[in-house]
Amino acid sequence: MSLTAGCPRCPTPVAPAPEGRWACPDHGVLEPLWRPAEASYEGFHEHLQASRGFPTYLPWPMSPGWSVTDFGVVGSDPERARATMTCCSGTSELDGPVDVLVVVEEAGTGLGGRCAGTPYDDPGLDAVEGPPAVQVRTDGQAVRLWPVSTSAASGEWDRSVVAGEAGGRWLWLVLRPASAMLLLRDDWLLRDVSALGPALVEMPFGGPRPSW
Repeated sequence: MSLTAGCPRCPTPVAPAPEGRWACPDHGVLEPLWRPAEASYEGFHEHLQASRGFPTYLPWPMSPGWSVTDFGVVGSDPERARATMTCCSGTSELDGPVDVLVVVEEAGTGLGGRCAGTPYDDPGLDAVEGPPAVQVRTDGQAVRLWPVSTSAASGEWDRSVVAGEAGGRWLWLVLRPASAMLLLRDDWLLRDVSALGPALVEMPFGGPRPSW
């Protein structure tokens, strides 16, 4: 397997624990994050096999010149995944190099918070108070997303974060640099590519993996 186990909440290495589980020195026994060393079609196929029944979202259609540079799934059992993450990277005329990370997860998983750089696992009240920042579409449904503060994170000015609820799970979008938030627009489409089939072969993979 080209996917390796890590902690969904931090970059600390994990170690095998009893009963086929994994443990992080900082966060204890947990469901591991499975992530490739380098994004590839073969690794993405493994990712989809490890996250059966759980959505994997990508901005759709992908813009010319953009590629999938990272992805991951949290869970020990392919039938009971807790989260998925993807990253698309490319350039825009206004922002230069841009990373767009999409995380969908069960409450309390912590992967979205890690990607966003927040000190908490879930978006909390940030995702329900005030007017939403943007609306996207997933699975034919409109999903409202609220701005999430990164004021307590290191490098808080290097990204924009929005989050909301989609299908009973948290949906996070993390855009770097922060100014790339302007790329979002109403009815921006996120497609679940887990059932895309042969079209996956035509998707571009590879490039520098984002840091998070």
